[in-house]
Amino acid sequence: MKDFLEEMRQGHLVTLNTITKVMRRFAGAGKWENAVRVFDELETFGLKKNTESMNLLLDTLCKERNVEEAREIFLLLKSHIAPDAYTFNIFIHGWCKINRVEEAQWTIQEMRGHGCHPSVISYSTIIQFYCCRYNFQKVYELLDEMVVQGCPPNVVTFTTVMCSLSKAERFEEVLQIASRMKATGCRPDTLFYNCLIHALGRAGQVEDAIKVFEVEMPKTGVSPTTSTYNCMIAMLCHHAQQQKALSLLQDMGNLKICKPEVQTYYPLLKSCFKTGKIDNLLSKLLNDMVNKHHLSLDSSAYSLLIHGLCRASRSEWAYNLFEEMIRKDITPNYRTCRLLLDEVKAKNMYDAAEKIEGSMKKL
Repeated sequence: MKDFLEEMRQGHLVTLNTITKVMRRFAGAGKWENAVRVFDELETFGLKKNTESMNLLLDTLCKERNVEEAREIFLLLKSHIAPDAYTFNIFIHGWCKINRVEEAQWTIQEMRGHGCHPSVISYSTIIQFYCCRYNFQKVYELLDEMVVQGCPPNVVTFTTVMCSLSKAERFEEVLQIASRMKATGCRPDTLFYNCLIHALGRAGQVEDAIKVFEVEMPKTGVSPTTSTYNCMIAMLCHHAQQQKALSLLQDMGNLKICKPEVQTYYPLLKSCFKTGKIDNLLSKLLNDMVNKHHLSLDSSAYSLLIHGLCRASRSEWAYNLFEEMIRKDITPNYRTCRLLLDEVKAKNMYDAAEKIEGSMKKL
């Protein structure tokens, strides 16, 4: 790489983008000193040491967790290269990445000392750190601080908090955050609604989730995505509303807003086994996946089907899918092979058992 870089230097072909790639490769290989050396030689490539190039170096080091080293270099450079807001956001992200959130919060104060205003990104990075640790007291304090400092949270900030509250099963607080966001006049987007629908579903508030999907989203002009439909279908199947889930699947095909994917079908396939509707409905779903929507079953889909069919005593069908996997060079996992092997042996399918055992030896 160094030889090639030298060749580019002689041809005056080196750009800042070139240098960025070189620094990232060095840092990624654990040679952060070499990355710094490349920065020091910028002028020999006909490039300038300025705020942009300094930020690229600092970002490279921080992303590879060399935050302390980046800090030392910054202290040397800041006397003749002026930092900007992005410089400090790099450090905020870096400190959070190595679990030193106190330094990240101190960096916000340092920003102000340099005449830079903390942005939504500055605060949201720290909020995400506390969300990952379910420290919601700190999260709420930072949300309040953002408003006081004239830097109100945006939809990404609120959605991040909502998703973490949902994971922590604090569903009442999810709704409070959603109401707080709407009260500020912040416009919701698709990811916000996906998170809200998922939280309402997990809380068992299915009708409220349906209302958000059918009424609130169209009213605010936010279009659903495949992920929105996936979330709705999974929720309806989980709450034994299979027919409504199938109607939504049909809507996806008719309205052509977004196309179903393999994951769209997972809850419906599971629902077939739970309800015992295997012959007609399962066959139709698989036919639609392959022939109507031209979807290819992946390893997870095959495993789901084989496990379900084995438990439903449909060993022949399960084995046919197993053979299909092998033809497509999709490797089944050991657990799937073991379950299918036991089933085919119980049905005296000796040839099938022999082929399954052969596949298991290759795992």
